[in-house]
Formats: sequence, C-alpha cells, structure tokens
Amino acid sequence: MTGLSLPNMGPAPREYIDHRRATRRGASNGSPAVAMNSYPPELLAQLAPVMFVAGLDVPISAELVPSATPGLPQPAPLTLRLRDALLSQRTTAIWQPEKSKTFQAVFVDKDVRFPPRKIAPPSDPQAQPHSPLSPLMPISPLFPDGLIAPIWVRKHTTLVPSVFVLFIRLYESPPHHMPRSPLDPPHPDREIEERRRDAEMSSEIAQRKKATSERGIKLTVVLIASRKLLDDPVLDTRLTFIRRQSGLDYRAALFVLSPVSPGELVEFTKSLQQALYEPAVEYYTSHSKRVRRKRNRHAQGTAGPARPLRPEGWTVRYEYKMACFAEFRGEYEVALKHYQDAYSSLLTMFGSTAILPHGRSAGQKPRCWQTICKLFLYNNEHALALSQHSIHVRRFGDFSRGWGIGEETFEFWSWVARQHRVFGELLEQGTGSTLVLPDHTPSVAAPTQVPSGLPELDALRVLGLNPANALQHPGFYYYMAAQATERRRARYLILLENADVERSNPPGFANEKKVDHLGILLELYTKSYELFKKHSPLSNGNGQGRLTLRIAGRIAETYYVSGKFDMAVRFFERIAKTYRRERWGAMLRPLLSTWYKCAQQLMLVEMLAHGSNVDDDDEGALQEDLLAVLKYGAGIPAEPLTVDLSDSVPIFDPSVVFWKSEAFVEERVAFQFSLTAPTDIAISALPFSSLAIYFPHSDEPVTVHHDASAATGAEVQRVDLGDVLPGATEDVQGNLRWEKGATIVFAGTVLSAVPITLNIARAVLTLREGSWIVQIPINPAIVRDGPVPTQRWLSSVSPAKFAPLHRASTPGVSVRYRPHQLQVSFTHQSPAYLDEEYPIVIDITNEDDRPLDVVLDVLLQPAEIDEAVNDIRIDEERSQSLIKGINLGSIASGATILKTLYLTNTGGVGERILDVSIQSRSSVEHDTSEVLRTLSVPTAAAMKVEYGVKYVHAPGPLPGLTDLHTYESDHWDDSEGGEAHIRARMECIGPWSLSMETVRLVRKNGPHAKVLDCSLDEDEDDVTSDWLPGDEFAAVCRVSISLEDEEGEDDAISGPANMNSHGEGQTDIQPSRSLAIFPNGDHGPLCTSRFPLPILRPPRSGLIALLTLPASAKLHTPIHAYLTLRNHHPTRTASLSVQLEPDAADAFLIAGPRNARVPTLLPGTETRLVWTLVPMECGFVQLPKIRVTDKRRGGPTSPTEPPPVMEDEGTPVRVVDRRRDEKLEAADDAAEGTPAGAGVIGPVLVLP
Repeated sequence: MTGLSLPNMGPAPREYIDHRRATRRGASNGSPAVAMNSYPPELLAQLAPVMFVAGLDVPISAELVPSATPGLPQPAPLTLRLRDALLSQRTTAIWQPEKSKTFQAVFVDKDVRFPPRKIAPPSDPQAQPHSPLSPLMPISPLFPDGLIAPIWVRKHTTLVPSVFVLFIRLYESPPHHMPRSPLDPPHPDREIEERRRDAEMSSEIAQRKKATSERGIKLTVVLIASRKLLDDPVLDTRLTFIRRQSGLDYRAALFVLSPVSPGELVEFTKSLQQALYEPAVEYYTSHSKRVRRKRNRHAQGTAGPARPLRPEGWTVRYEYKMACFAEFRGEYEVALKHYQDAYSSLLTMFGSTAILPHGRSAGQKPRCWQTICKLFLYNNEHALALSQHSIHVRRFGDFSRGWGIGEETFEFWSWVARQHRVFGELLEQGTGSTLVLPDHTPSVAAPTQVPSGLPELDALRVLGLNPANALQHPGFYYYMAAQATERRRARYLILLENADVERSNPPGFANEKKVDHLGILLELYTKSYELFKKHSPLSNGNGQGRLTLRIAGRIAETYYVSGKFDMAVRFFERIAKTYRRERWGAMLRPLLSTWYKCAQQLMLVEMLAHGSNVDDDDEGALQEDLLAVLKYGAGIPAEPLTVDLSDSVPIFDPSVVFWKSEAFVEERVAFQFSLTAPTDIAISALPFSSLAIYFPHSDEPVTVHHDASAATGAEVQRVDLGDVLPGATEDVQGNLRWEKGATIVFAGTVLSAVPITLNIARAVLTLREGSWIVQIPINPAIVRDGPVPTQRWLSSVSPAKFAPLHRASTPGVSVRYRPHQLQVSFTHQSPAYLDEEYPIVIDITNEDDRPLDVVLDVLLQPAEIDEAVNDIRIDEERSQSLIKGINLGSIASGATILKTLYLTNTGGVGERILDVSIQSRSSVEHDTSEVLRTLSVPTAAAMKVEYGVKYVHAPGPLPGLTDLHTYESDHWDDSEGGEAHIRARMECIGPWSLSMETVRLVRKNGPHAKVLDCSLDEDEDDVTSDWLPGDEFAAVCRVSISLEDEEGEDDAISGPANMNSHGEGQTDIQPSRSLAIFPNGDHGPLCTSRFPLPILRPPRSGLIALLTLPASAKLHTPIHAYLTLRNHHPTRTASLSVQLEPDAADAFLIAGPRNARVPTLLPGTETRLVWTLVPMECGFVQLPKIRVTDKRRGGPTSPTEPPPVMEDEGTPVRVVDRRRDEKLEAADDAAEGTPAGAGVIGPVLVLP
C-alpha cells in the first residue's frame, strides 16, 4: 500500500488524504487556518441534483446593447434574467436541510463534453477498462490502494449532470416575410427558410440527445420565442417537426419561453425544476443500484484476481458513493445509513494492523463522522450527533496512542483541536440557519428528598443532566479547541527546549515551528467569547455570563504571553470591574497579578489602581515601583494625572460619621472623616501633598496640606478642620503619611442654610513627585474588602477610643426647615343627625414665632353605608368628596382663627370620616409644613317612623257594564282596589330634643293611588312643638287604590306621598347646646327629613260577599241587612247560591229569602240581597248564619282561594262584615291561613 486516500464521507467536509502527501507534510498543518474553509470546496457544500444549463452565455458587449424595440426584451437582458432566476433557486451552502425540488445550476457551453466513464490502461489497451478515478488504474491518483478522492465528488457536482437544459432561440422570419393580414397568402420564402432553420436546430439537438442518452441524462430543450411568434398559427407545426426530428421525449422535454415579467420568469424556473426533479432522482437511483451491485460482488469475493485494495477498502468506497448519491436524491436517512456503514468499515481498517501498519497510519484523520453529525442534526437528534462526535474523538484518540502520538505529543492535541473546531463550525453554520439548540434548563425543580427505592447514584442522576451528554452551543467547542491548542503549544515548547539535546525530532517538528500558536489561540478564544455572549443567558445583569468572563481572561493572558500588554490591560480592566463588584476574590487575584506585570512593562502610573501586590514577601514593592516610574519614567503629562479608582479596590478604607442623622437649617453638626491604610501593603513612602474634601453645599473644598511636623507616630491621628461654612473654607495643615493599618481622622462641624442632605461627596488625594502630579479620587462609600464597618465616633486620641453609634447607617445628615407650630382642634357635639347640616368648628392657633399663611383642605371619605349620600360645605364651597384650597389668610404669631365646616349626612346611620389638611407657609421660599388630622363623626337618626296598613273594600257600588263614564280618561275605578288606611307612628329617638316646625303630608298622587284625606291636614298646629327624646306622634291617612285590569306578577304600588318634617337640629333646639356654638342663642338652619309612605300591595278579591249591618238597633224596631255579591274575576261568570240558616234560638225575626239563587253573575258586576230583621232580645245579639256558594264547576273563585273539595258542593265564598272589613296583603293572604269562606259576622248591640 503505497498510497491511501481517506474520505470525509459527506458534504461537510469530505477531504481526500493522500498518505504520501501526509508523510511529506508531517502530522500537523503549519497554517493557523485549520477551519472548514481549508477543505476542498466540493467536500463542504450540501449535495443537490446538478443541472447543466447551456445556451445562456452572454457576451460582455451584449450587456450594453439597448433594446431596439420598446417593450420587447432583447436576448441579452432575457438571458441575464434567466441566469439570475436559475441561480437564485439554490445557492451553494454547507447547511441546507430543506428537501426542496431545486437544482444546483451549472452554466456550460453548448458543446460541453462529459468525462469518459471507463478507459483501458495505456500500458495494456486490451485490458478491462476502468474509471480514470479507480484505484485499479495506474494513472489514477488512488492507485494502487486509495479509497476515493475529492475529484470524484467534483466530477458529479461540476462535470456530470443529472439533467441537461438547452436554451435555443427559435428562428423568427423577418417582418417583410410576415403577412400583413390573416387574408394575405404566406410568403413563398418563409416556409422554406423556417424549415431549413428548424432542421439545423433539430440536428444540433439530436447530437446533444445522443451524448446525454449514453450517460442516462435527461435532456430538456427550452425554445426562446417572441410574443408575436406565439400567436403564429404555424408554431405548433414547427414544434412537432422539431420534436420528431430531434428525437426528444414527450415528457418534460420541450418548452417554449417568451419574454415575461420577472415574477413570471421565477415561476417558470420553479416549474421547470419540478418537472425535471423526478428524472434527476431516477438518474442517481440508477447509479446507486450500479454501485450496490459492485459492492455485493466484492463482498462475495467474485471480483476476479487479487487486488491491492482490501475488501474493507472497497466497502468504504462503495458505501461512500451510495451515500453521496442518496444525498443527491435528498434521501438523508438513506445517506446517513451508508455513511455509518462506511465509518464502521473505516474503524475496522484503522483498528487492524494487517490493513494499516502503525508506521503508515500516523497521519490519517478520517472525517466521515462530521457528515454523520450533520445529518443527525438535520433530524434534530442532538444527542446522537454529540455522541458521534464524542465517540470519534475517543476512538481515534485510542488509535493515536497505539501509533505513538498520544497526549504527550503536540500532534495529538493538534488533531483534537481540529476535531472540536470543525464540530463547532458545523454547529455555527447550523445555528445561523435553521438549527435550534436544545434547552437544558430543568423543567421542574429538583426534588428535595432522594426518591425511595433508588440507589444513591441513580438518585443523583435524576437531579440533573451530565454536561458531557448535552449538546452545547458552538462557542463551547471553540473553547475546547482552544484548550487543546494550549496543550499543543505546551508540548511544543517542551520539545523546543530539548531540541538541542535530542538527536532526532518528530517529522512534523520543522513544520510546527512555522505555526503561530498564539494567533490560533486568540482566534479560537475570540470566536468562543463572541458565541458565548450570543448564546449564554445574562446571569450577572451585565450582559455576560461567568464562563464568558473566564474566556475573556484567557484572551487577556494570551495577549500578555504574546507581548501585547496594552491589549491585555484593556481586557483586564473589563473583567476586573465585574469581579470586584461581585467580590470574586479567588478569581481576581491571579488576574491582578498578570495585570500588574503588564503595568510594569508599560511603565503605567495607573498600576496603583490595579489592586494589591501579589508578592507577600515584599510589601513595599508597590510603592517602590510607583516611585521608580515617577522618578525615571518618560512622558510627564502637562496636566495633573487623575487615576480613576471607581472600578478598582480603593487604596484606603474610608469612613464618614455624623453625630446626628437629622438637623435643622443653621444648626451645626459634628462629623468625622477617616482614612485607614491597608495592613498588607506599605504606602508610607508615597509623597501625598494634599487632601481635598468636597461637601455638596459648597463649591470650594476643604484642603488639608501635608505637614511633616504634625506627625505623632500614633496609629490613630486626628486633624481638626474647624467649622465648614458654605463658601468660606480655609486650608488646614496635617500629617498625610500612613503607616500600615494606620488611621487619620479629619474632624469638624458643618451647617447649611437651606434644606439639603449633607455628606462628604468625594475626596481627592494629591501625590507630588518631581514634575508629576497624580490625583487619586476617593469615594467615601466604597471600602476595600468585606462588609461596610459599623459607624464609630472617635472619642479619644491618646489612647485611641471609639464609641459606637447605635443607629441605622445613614449616608449623611438630612437638613430641613423647622416644622411650623400650629395647634389644631375641632369643636362639635356628636352625634350628628341624619339630614342635618352638622357644624364643626376648626380652631387653628399659631404657636410659632413667625406669621404663617394657612390653607385648608377637607376630604370626606366614602362611607361604607348603603344609600348614604354625604356632602361637606365651607362658606359657599360644597362637595361630596373634597374641598381644596380654602385660603385662611395669614395668622400672626399667637393668633387664632376659627372656620366652620358643615357636614350633611343622609341614608343610613354610622360613622363619617373626615381628613383635614392644614398647610402652612412662612415668608421663606419652600418653607412649608402640613398638619394632618382625621375626625370621626358618629351619625344617628333623629326620628323613627313606623307604618301600619289596612286594606278595605270600596264603599261605593260597582259601575255598570254599560256605564260610559268608565271609558273616560279621568275615571277613577277603585271598585276592586278599595282603600288603604295607613297609620304612621313618629318617635324622637335621638339623644337630643327637636324643635319641630312643620309635619305635613306631601301628596304625590299617581295612576294607581291617591290620597283621600289625612289627619295632619287638621292637626298641623298640634305637631309644631318641642319634641323630647321618646316623644311619639301618630297620623292616619286614607288612600284610594285603582288596580290594573289584568293581574301582574308584581302589583306593588308606590306610596302616593312623603311624610316631611321640617325642624331644626337638636343642636339649635337645646339652649345649652345652641349657646355653645352660637353666642346669640339663634338656632341653626332648618333641616328637612322625608319619610316615604310604604309600598302598597292590595289583594285581589275574586268573588266576595259584603254584609252591611248597623252597629246597634232598638228592641222590636226593624233593621235591614244588605248582602252585596261582587264578581271581581276578570273573565269568569259566577253561579251563586245564598242560604240563610235561622235557628230557633235566634233573637231576630227575619223577613226575606231563606234560599236565593244568582244563576249568572257576570265579571265586574254585583247584585244585592236585602233582609229585614226585628230584634227580639237586648244585648249583643248574634245574626243567623249566611252561607254563599259558587256552584260553577271549575277552579277557585279567586287566585287566593283553594279549589272546591267536591264539585257537587261548589266553592264557598267569603262573607265579609263591612263593620270589620280588612283585607290581607297579597303576599300575606295565604300566610294567614284563614279559609276564603270562613268570614266572621259580628253581633249587633240591641238597646231597649
């Protein structure tokens, strides 16, 4: 085996590796560009059916030729649009999972020739012919034992198509040969010329048809014609002639295209490709069948004499070809199966020393796994794709160890880095298109307890997901490639150190020297950093995840190793900002160490801001390095250099303490500002010259200049700043040298004339050395490490004593105006009465030493009482919720002002809540204050009214059916409704007496009820008096009721009047109460309470018998008894029977009918029976029994009467004594339980 070529087995990437070239190159590539773009192009693109397009060649000059006929596209513009339309259907890409019926268009010449299928060896023309790319041909690049070369893929993507589309312009006769009208005869030369041109075209098509038929390629001809030619009647004849002469098929072989719009042109190209897609699939299917037959012959051992290539090699070759043909057809599942079979055969070849000896396989790196991974990803089988990648790296890593290129060699890590990078680039191509990476966020929270019945290891597996089994985003695999490249560089450096000692070096060592390892690392880390920022969640609120910052740190370290210290410092600044804010000390220390070394190399003064010195053995190295830069460094700036420590650990631990947390204007407050030096770094030699302390209420700082004579050597020193007044600052002398852990306290007092929050805004420490002036800002709110210390007050310097301040930590002193001294009180006598205008006197006294302008606001809170409507009034302002901005004027010091607020309550009793706001303002601008008071006013009812209602029948006779007055609009019919006697009992239930002005009935007659008379009409003067609590008064009124003709669901009738009482509130009536508010004893305004009459629900009677008797009689003097039978039923006629049942013991002599019949009593009519009675005894004498029965068969006589027990007996009718007439309400009729016929007739008083 002198040459072995290994395939990539798919579109991404399929690389031919020649063993002889690999031996000459060495085991590693010298170029840093080891990405997929270094592979042959034919091994990258997704395979698709190939379509050769001929006849669309456009000369360069033709593109500039204008159209001769407006509206008719010339050949060159139409050709350009056709080319663009065909190319736009499918572009060459690595990631194309869509299975669309599109072709990869390749534009060729009309006379293009196909490569030969098989040729005989030049040395032996009589031998069996083979493909020029077969390992059996001596002229093949695969001879004698190669597998397959990239040129084979290039052959089927660029040299041999599946369909051939030929564009030819159809000949069109010149205008002078065309008939001017349909009646003109054809030109004699036209038919001859067209037939000659069509014959030549048919001959050209037939030659191309012969060439394509030999290869099984579908030929399709597209004739380009003008729109005018499409209307020519001889066009169909010409097309039939061309088809027959050229031998074209009848299916999708001949098309005619005329100039169309761009949109229609795109639709034509789509339909053309869809028509040719099936022949293309058949073409690649026939190739697969042919290759499968060859594979079967080699598998059965019938391939002929022994050949250099082993059966496993032929299996790989044929499986790979069938996989490619399946990809051409768009059958990705079939392609995946063939790629997997090819990969398995490759593993067998690499695992056998008999097939590939160790010494000759060191440089082989098969990449078939990448295509398998891509096809898995097409089907969203992420776990299988990752598993294929992991298995490939592990298996071929084992092979490499057996070949002597294990983890201790740079070749091994170069190969590992290449695998991870290619896999990452494949994922990057997919995520940029249609690939969606899986989300590994747990869907449910992890259980807090281990499930019972599971071993501990299985229980832990339930709690999470192994990252090695989860497909990550491409940035992770770029990071893995960078890690492998670092190990590659480390192995190379070890080998480079021992290069002079050892006698021989690996074959690829010379090439490895040309590799820019640091450049590759920067490229991989940068790519990984960008992808991590794109795909990682924003975990720290700064747009970067933890691993993203870790990768940025690796980039910075790589820049440092490569000597690009300025670039390294830029990355360190960004990373340290986040690490310091989140206090990642363990991760920050190594970063600061490298950052410090970069600053030393760059001679930066700002290195002081990069953190503490990591060298614990030399605590003074930091200040020594800084002083060396200041003394001997070049480039002294013209202006002071400011070192920004906002994102760094400060030099000192600052502390600001105020004696008070709140103060009034013009009040002095003591403060202490301390700076504590670090305990692990020596800074005593740093020449600090001054310290400027800034306060927010002053533009000028308090400056402390260094005075060496003020040093005491104590651990705690105090510098007195005096009074810090706005705009008047003085310079102070003090010691500005700190030993390790020493503290200097700057103490003083501060005041403000305006409200403000006083604190120390910032401090600036100035360092001078020669011509250098370095300013170091200090933020008092930032400490070095650990939590913010508790506030302590320096009470003694010698010895140093601190007193803790037991209060919450505050940022400063809140200075505000002194509150105004206003005394607010309310005067009122509760409870308030409903419907009363209740006065509340607001008493405001100014106890301040300044006159104050006062404004009053009153808010009435909504009452949680049904039907409660409340309002408030001040002067002429009235509102149901808020009265705002009542100006009470200026109140002098010690003066008092009174303001009366009136509260009116209606609805139910209960508490009413008032919020009163008194805002005051002094003569100083913005000096305002507010006093808030809440007042609860209980409300009670002054009076209680109870009603009683009795319903009686109408006293008058019913109108006749023929009475015309009943049809008049003003006719009042109370025959069925009768009258309602309403009794009202009024009681004074409040705690205070009432002075009643009037009590009257306000009539509101309606269509169904009207007031007849009322006792208040005559007794009004008797009601006007003072009512004491518990007093009662009664009134009676009669209401006539007119019911509707038809009975409704709800016959309730509103009362036709209101009971109004006009009186004065209890406050105005009682002398003591009235004098307490009004000194002249006058009563308050009148208040009106309205009590509506009750709802009337008169019953409907149906059949009724009314008995009229005198209340008394004289012995032996005749009296008359009248029985009125009324039928109030709207539709039913009654048949009544009246029986008078005398008894021997009766005290009356009766003259009249004992048994009477009323056969027909129409609805709405009445009849009357009369008896003459002569009393025979004195006293209360009972009348004989009178029984009335309705003999009509059917239901009850009224809606409230029960049906008869037996139809033969009839229905009893109630007999009502008019002296005891009272009807029950409709809702209570059935509840009383009194039978309809059980009327009780009272006795008659017989006098002598």
